[in-house]
Order: sequence, then C-alpha cells, then structure tokens
Amino acid sequence: MHQLILDTDIGSDVDDAMALAQLLGSPDVELLEVHTVYGDTRLRAQLAHRYAALAGQDIDVVPGVAQPLSGREVWWAGHEGSLHEGLSAEVVGSGSAPERLVARLKERPGEIDVAAIGPLTNLAAALEREPEAAGWIRHLWVMGGSFGDDVSEHNFKSDDVAAQAVLNAGIPTTITGLEITRQVTIGAELLERIRQAGPLGQALGADIEQWWAYWNETWNVPHDPVAVLALSRPELFSFSEAGRVTVAAGGHSTFTPDPQGTVRTVTGVRADEVAEEITARIVAAYAADHGEIDGDGS
Repeated sequence: MHQLILDTDIGSDVDDAMALAQLLGSPDVELLEVHTVYGDTRLRAQLAHRYAALAGQDIDVVPGVAQPLSGREVWWAGHEGSLHEGLSAEVVGSGSAPERLVARLKERPGEIDVAAIGPLTNLAAALEREPEAAGWIRHLWVMGGSFGDDVSEHNFKSDDVAAQAVLNAGIPTTITGLEITRQVTIGAELLERIRQAGPLGQALGADIEQWWAYWNETWNVPHDPVAVLALSRPELFSFSEAGRVTVAAGGHSTFTPDPQGTVRTVTGVRADEVAEEITARIVAAYAADHGEIDGDGS
C-alpha cells in the first residue's frame, strides 16, 4: 500500500480532478491528504474536498502557495469550480501546504510518496523551509516537462524556478512528460462509463465536458492521471535510467543520463490499457463507497 500526498492545481484542466478521483478509487493507494497550489488555492482546496465527499471520503485538504516563485503571472481559465454549487461551505485546512508537507514527512520519514501534478511551488517552498525534507520523501511522482522536443509544458513553465529547485534536491523522482501523456486519450465511450459512477461520475463528467467545450474538442488528454498511475501500475510503463533534469527559463526541460542522478523519466506507455485503468479506478471510487464491488474486484 502506497501512502501518498497529492499536490495539485485542481480546477482548471479537468485532469487534476480525474487524477484525484482515480486515487480515491485505487485500492493500492492510501491518500493521506491533498495540497493545492497556484492561483486561488483556497477555491482549489474546496473543490478537492467536494470531490472527495462525492466519493464518500473525508480527506484533509490544505491550500498552498498562490504565486509562482518565478514571478510568472498565474494562468486562470475562469471556469474553476463554476459547476459546483456551495463550494464555500467545504471545510479546508488552516495553515499552509508547505508547512504541512514538512510536518507530515517529518512524522514518517521515508514512508510517504508525493504526487505533484501542478507547478512545483509548494514543494520548493517546503524544501526552502526544511532542506532535510528532501530525504524524507520516499518517491516523488511528477507530471511535468516534455522531453526530446522543443515544447515547454505548463507546470514547468508556470514556475521554472521551483521546478529546478525541486529536481536539484536529490529526491528519488519519476517524471511523466507531455510526450508520454499525449499518447493517452479519454473520449466519448470512456466518458459515458465515468458518468455512470453516481454523483461523483456525474460531477466529473460535467467538468470533463466543460473542458472539452473550452477547447472545442470531443476528447481530452488525462495528463495527471497517467502520471499518477505510474506509481501503482508501473508494468504499464517503461522508464529511463537514472539521470538529471534541467529546466531552462521558460520551462523547457532536458534529461541527461547520469548514474549519480536521482531522476528518471517515463519513456513508454501502453496507452489503451492506461486509459482503461484510469476509467476503472474512477468508477471504483464511487462503487467502493456504495458496496458495488464484489469479491473479484468487479
């Protein structure tokens, strides 16, 4: 059982909400708490708490750092949380996510994984506060970067300063970049299955359709769910050897093999199986709370 803290910018791209629902339906992951980052982190925290409640779970959610260390302006789509009434009533944690992360890691050094699926600002702030925390993370799972091309991915571009600081910290890290996540798609057939998962599926389905409409598409790339799945289903992926990652100003990322490095990248994905597993775990998040999973896990 992997014990995990999720760090997310949930609310803009729907893939963060999908990743959260997926984790709530993962029998091999114990989600300890959720931290939010980038922009209106309190609104993001309220949305994360709402999604957990729709899955019948009460998860601690702590707002984090709003402004990137890079000074880059926050990108805000404008629809964040707009389909969820009464979000202000959702109870979220006090304090700050970086402080909370340090405290949780210090309690159980070497036992907790962290999945960072937004800009890495919270983690960089935590490491600035307590550099020893780098050695307390069992493994860091990152959705970020794009390797072997000239693309600057959103999370790294939004806070290139934080990304480089975290990736230089010596934490055992697996990064899933755009060149991998873009091989996986969620289309109409899988969306319909997600919709059948009670109130959780209906809410997520509406957010997915809102995101599709935002981009005038009929499908989306589940960037964050793909990155998170590498934690619990590594057999569906292939990975690089150890190395180092450099994040240039503007977010362009480069991987360099190095036996002394602590970072690896995902280099291959069984795309159809990954899309199926993401969908099944989202559906399971609702089914488990309502006694709809039988002894063989179906």
